[in-house]
Amino acid sequence: MNITSLISRRTAVAVSTLVVATVGVLPAAAFAAPEAPGITAVAQDEDSPSAVLASTPWKTTDALDRNGNRVALDNPAVSNFVGWAYFKADGTFTMYNLDDTPKMHGDWTVAPDGSSRWIAAKNDAGDVLFTRVVPIIQLDKHAFTYRVTPNAADPSVYYDIVHTPTNHAEPGTDDRGPGAHGTQGNQGEGGYHHNNGNQH
Repeated sequence: MNITSLISRRTAVAVSTLVVATVGVLPAAAFAAPEAPGITAVAQDEDSPSAVLASTPWKTTDALDRNGNRVALDNPAVSNFVGWAYFKADGTFTMYNLDDTPKMHGDWTVAPDGSSRWIAAKNDAGDVLFTRVVPIIQLDKHAFTYRVTPNAADPSVYYDIVHTPTNHAEPGTDDRGPGAHGTQGNQGEGGYHHNNGNQH
């Protein structure tokens, strides 16, 4: 054995020992791959904000300006945010226009404190088309309301987009949502929703 291979072997042993020692000191979490936002399963706690959002399908039933005045849902300032929304417990979502035509699908998540919702809309190949984070104004079993600001340079102009639980079946499926207060049933025929006094 020549001197060069002896030095190489000693160096390899020293480096291996150093790596093993380092692994023993660092927590296992230091080596875990970070999870991408929006694709984790919903928290098991049924009262968590993400579990509440996934507990029912939602229908856009109102839009309010910064003064609390109602804005027609076909107003160009809010019409892009109107429809049926289905947030699934596996971290994926699908959205449809109110005429049941497809709108978008992708991944979602809610901040642990319920302060914001993140989505990544994807095409059929799974490529991200855009991401969006919106502040949540209300998220409970009665309403899901988030705020949109058309011009980021002027946050004084905003609209609150209000959704209420619905039993409307997801288009293209036979599924029925649990509706308000966790109820289940066939009330969903014909696009029934719980806030039917706010038809638009």
